[in-house]
Amino acid sequence: MDTQVVCRFLVLILTFFISTPSDAQNFDYADPEIYHSLYTECPKGCICPSQFPRALYCDNKGLKEVPVIPSRIWYLYLHNNEIDSLKEKSFANATEIKWINLSKNKISSKNIEKNVLKKFKNLLYLLLEENDLDGVPAPLPDGLEQLRLARNKISKIPEGVFSKLENLTLLDLHNNKLTDGSFQADAFAGLKNLVQLNVARNSLKKMPTGLPANTVQLYLDNNNIEEIPKNYFKEVPKIAFLRLNYNKLADAGIPENVFNITSMLDLQLSYNELKNMPVVNGHLERLHLDHNKIKNINGSLICPNDVKEEFDPHFPQGPRLRYLRLEGNEMKPPIPLDIMICFRLLRTVVI
Repeated sequence: MDTQVVCRFLVLILTFFISTPSDAQNFDYADPEIYHSLYTECPKGCICPSQFPRALYCDNKGLKEVPVIPSRIWYLYLHNNEIDSLKEKSFANATEIKWINLSKNKISSKNIEKNVLKKFKNLLYLLLEENDLDGVPAPLPDGLEQLRLARNKISKIPEGVFSKLENLTLLDLHNNKLTDGSFQADAFAGLKNLVQLNVARNSLKKMPTGLPANTVQLYLDNNNIEEIPKNYFKEVPKIAFLRLNYNKLADAGIPENVFNITSMLDLQLSYNELKNMPVVNGHLERLHLDHNKIKNINGSLICPNDVKEEFDPHFPQGPRLRYLRLEGNEMKPPIPLDIMICFRLLRTVVI
C-alpha cells in the first residue's frame, strides 16, 4: 500500500483517541489580557479549565444558542444541547478554532448562516452528528480534515459541495436519507486525500460511483445493495477495508473476480444472501461471511493460488487469510480440509 496512504490511515486511527491537547505551555498567564479572557470571558454555564486554556466546554448545558466564543479558543465542545442555529455573531472573534463538536443538537440546514463555517480558516475537525440537517452545510473551510454528518436527514449531495476540501481524510454520512439519486455528478470531486467514506445505514440499492481514487476504507453496511459492477474497484485501487454487511447481495450480483484485488485486507459480507464463498485475493487477511446461505465450500475452487503448488513466490507461506467467520450459514463443522490446506495461516475460524 502507498506509504502516504498508510500515514494518512494511521492519522485517522489516532484521532479516535485524541483528547484536547495540552497547550497550556504555550499560554502566557503573565499577560493581563489573556488572564482577563480566561477568567472573565468564559460564557455563563460553560467550563474554561485553566489547564486547557484554549478549550471551551459548553456541552450538556441545555443551551438553545451558541454563546459568544472568546478569541483564544481552539477547541470548542457544544454537543448535547438544544442549539438550533449557527450565527456569525457567536463566532465574531473566534477565528482560530480548530475543532468544533456540535453533535446532538437541533441544528437545521436553513438555520446555518451562509459563511459562518467558511470563516474558520484553521478548522480541522467538524462534528455535526445527530442534528436536523437535510443537506451538507456549505461553504466549508478548505483546510477541513474530518467531517462527521452521521444521523441527520441528508438526502442529497450536490455537485461541487466538496470541491475545495483537498485535505479531507474522513467523511461520515452514515444513517441519513441517501438514495442512489442523492449523489449528483462529481459529488465527491475534489476529495483527493479522502481515506474513509462511510455511507452505511442509508437506502442505497447500487454501489456509489465517482469515489475518490485514494479511498482506503468504504463502509456500506445496512443498505439494499444487490450487485457490484464488474470493474467497480478499478476506480478505488487502494481499497483495503470494505464493509457490505446487511445488504441483499446474492451470488448473481457478485462477478467472479470482483474481490480478487491485491489491496483488499478486510472484507465483510455478513448477513447477505450468498450461497457460495467468493473468490478472494491472496493478500486478504480477514473475511466475514457469517449469516448467509452457504452450504459448503470447495477450497480448491476459491483458493487464491493452486493448492498443488509447493511454492508460490508471491505467497511463500500461502494466502494470508488469518480470520474467517462462517457461523449462521447452512454448513456444519468440521472445516473442509482443502480450506485448511489452502489457507495455512488461518488462526481463527468461527463456524
